[in-house]
Amino acid sequence: MICPICKKEFTDKKYRPFCSKRCADIDLGNWFCEKYTVEAVEIDEKDLEQLAETSFNSGEED
Repeated sequence: MICPICKKEFTDKKYRPFCSKRCADIDLGNWFCEKYTVEAVEIDEKDLEQLAETSFNSGEED
């Protein structure tokens, strides 16, 4: 496997997918500094109500 931070090949799976705690911490720091982002999708009120209704009905037994 290849570490996504330093690109070093590794076999120890303790910090998977990273090769070490250092690389895992660098990745966490990247999230904290907003170097990575996840695009948000806005949901309008109608879609929110439909989602809530669907979630509620999926819990019922037939």
